[in-house]
Amino acid sequence: MKIATNKLSDLYEFYKNELSLIYDEGELYSIFELVCEKYLNYSKAQVKQHFDENINQSNLINIYNTGVELKKGAPIQYILKEAYFYDLTFNVSNAVLIPRPETEELVDLIIKSQTTHNSPISILDIGTGSGCIPITLKKHLPLAKVFGIDISEQALEVAKSNALKNNVDVEFIKQNILSNFLILNSNFSIIVSNPPYVLNSEAKQMDVRVLEHEPHLALFVEDNDPIIFYKRIIDLCDKYLEEKGWLYFELNPMYAIDVKNYANDSKIFNFTEILNDMSGKQRFLKAQKK
Repeated sequence: MKIATNKLSDLYEFYKNELSLIYDEGELYSIFELVCEKYLNYSKAQVKQHFDENINQSNLINIYNTGVELKKGAPIQYILKEAYFYDLTFNVSNAVLIPRPETEELVDLIIKSQTTHNSPISILDIGTGSGCIPITLKKHLPLAKVFGIDISEQALEVAKSNALKNNVDVEFIKQNILSNFLILNSNFSIIVSNPPYVLNSEAKQMDVRVLEHEPHLALFVEDNDPIIFYKRIIDLCDKYLEEKGWLYFELNPMYAIDVKNYANDSKIFNFTEILNDMSGKQRFLKAQKK
């Protein structure tokens, strides 16, 4: 794996030669832009402008080594130890999922639902992972009191680092919602969750980069009870969601109707609705408590 010169254009040729079997050209160039932004402080527009310029040996080594790790199958976000979400940057490690565009849509739904950002609301995110949901909500709804819970101590450390990184005050708490759930005495205006929803039997169909690097604890559920987390969170709404409060879920489209039916059967809500994501899949549930 040799690079012809120190020119940025030759580094990109190296990436194409080594990684074209893993990524299509558009995805590969987007990754190369992220790498250049990380190590060269170039904006996306500046990358092409500097293609014919030489870069120093230290940056060349960093970009080269990133290419080597990419060839091993590591996701670029884990290599760079950061990911973009909504309009913020988050630290990531293999203790947390890489934030997804669908989750950005979920956050956007909640932000846009608050017609005035001056409301003194309280928000609970269940299964917070990197903290991307509560931190982004706090950034855009600054008067909200925001909490995130997770079973993983390592994930909570990442989430806390992201609150500091993005200069917001979010309280993170270790909790297992499937056991004795004890949290604050007050009810919440909004409960939101993107819980594990991929069936164990679906693992063989998944990208190896996901299977080998992202935390299975945050991804998978047993086939015999695929909506176990949704059911538990819906049940908790009876006690922890305030009157007229809102529940938001990111869903596995295969079980969207099952989750909606369970919410309706609970008699807790006066309104439930399934919403499609940008690709037309049944991806979100929003429900209002009676």
